[in-house]
Amino acid sequence: VQLQASGGGLVQAGDSLTLSCEASERTLSMPDMGWFRQAPGKEREFVAAINQSGGIIYYSSSVKDRFTISRDNAGNMVYLQMNSLKPEDTALYYCVVGLKGPWGRWNGASYWGQGTQVTVSS
Repeated sequence: VQLQASGGGLVQAGDSLTLSCEASERTLSMPDMGWFRQAPGKEREFVAAINQSGGIIYYSSSVKDRFTISRDNAGNMVYLQMNSLKPEDTALYYCVVGLKGPWGRWNGASYWGQGTQVTVSS
């Protein structure tokens, strides 16, 4: 599986941004998908996950109520809608397939995209 993330950029605090992830296969055939991020000098952290049907979604506490993950099972796309962005959201964002780890505390994945940079200025 190959994943291509896009949509990152430089925005101001309070702005919105939507990240897209194009998979090499139809997302309907894939298990759970999600997003991780890594800020400079910090460990990689889980952001959001969505199960195969799209009926189960989970967010980290730091983005809950601000970010929305969705997947297009008719096609090959996964999205991350980010609202009310904060400077602490600045990071390289990775699209993933097949999350690994305890439920709600995922720490890895089977497949990773190349990452798209999000920078939020104050």
